[in-house]
Amino acid sequence: MNRIVPILIAALVVVAGAAYWLTQSADTPDPSQTVIAQADNASDAGATDSADTSGVIEMVMGSDDAPITIVEYASFTCPHCATFHESVLKPLKTDYVETGKVKFIFRDVYFDKFGLWASMVARCGGPEKFFGMADLLMKGQSSWTRAGDPVAIAGELKKIGRLAGLEDAQVQACMQDETKAKALLAWYEKNGAADDITGTPSMIINGEKHSNMSYADLKKILDGLLEG
Repeated sequence: MNRIVPILIAALVVVAGAAYWLTQSADTPDPSQTVIAQADNASDAGATDSADTSGVIEMVMGSDDAPITIVEYASFTCPHCATFHESVLKPLKTDYVETGKVKFIFRDVYFDKFGLWASMVARCGGPEKFFGMADLLMKGQSSWTRAGDPVAIAGELKKIGRLAGLEDAQVQACMQDETKAKALLAWYEKNGAADDITGTPSMIINGEKHSNMSYADLKKILDGLLEG
């Protein structure tokens, strides 16, 4: 399980012009490249305080009438989350979500700027494309996260966007959306504190927090709730 560091939010606040440009040239910004800035000082942590989170969409699979609700907190750069996505979420979706037994909600966690970028890319195509994008990001995590410098990683994220049918310009615009970035950070900060999230992947199952587990162990919990 990846542990969440308290200074995370301060390190991730995205402020236009604050730290660096992702460009091909150190002198002249290239509009074809993604432009993202990162604040490094803890004093910037307050930048999310006034962020409007009303436009942040919950990413949901399953019926609203399902007897069980699972909220997963996960990061796109967390290896344990990628494993969970493949070995637990896939069978969970088949056995419980698609059969109307579980409503599943995915909430993004940000350990680093690349996880934030990935989240913004995953959300770029809206709720209809989110889980498909999440599949691609988790499956290819070991590749795109190790692509090299920030420019290379941004390029790999654009490639994933293309696989999902998004244009490069659309993905770039999503990654440059400062207002959305601050809203996501504030939204996570609020929800993570309310649910006492200290690491990923974590699950809230009908209001009770659980840490990472095998599908067999999760199945026992779910079947117990359904039988009860």
